[in-house]
Amino acid sequence: MADTIDKNIFAELQDAAGAEFVTELVDTFLEEAPVMLAELRSALEAQQADRFRRAAHSLKSNCQTFGATQLGAMARDLEANGMLGGAAALDQLEAHYKTVSTALQELSRAG
Repeated sequence: MADTIDKNIFAELQDAAGAEFVTELVDTFLEEAPVMLAELRSALEAQQADRFRRAAHSLKSNCQTFGATQLGAMARDLEANGMLGGAAALDQLEAHYKTVSTALQELSRAG
């Protein structure tokens, strides 16, 4: 979990918004992120570059909120490079999301 979530960013969010509200935000993210990942996969399969970039942008923005910097960087790369990375890039993103999901759940419950 060491590099998964920037704990300073997460703590600042908790200080600003309150731990209880951040837990709600995390829960919402954990519900919405799989939808965004599915949207990326669907857009890739349909070869819809604009739709792909929008989904990557949304995921990137949400990741930055919680301090999921590596996942956010991966989404930023997808947004910038479009579908060039193909399914392999999405596979990596989805695998890292699983790690982020676990880390966010642990951090939000600890606060």
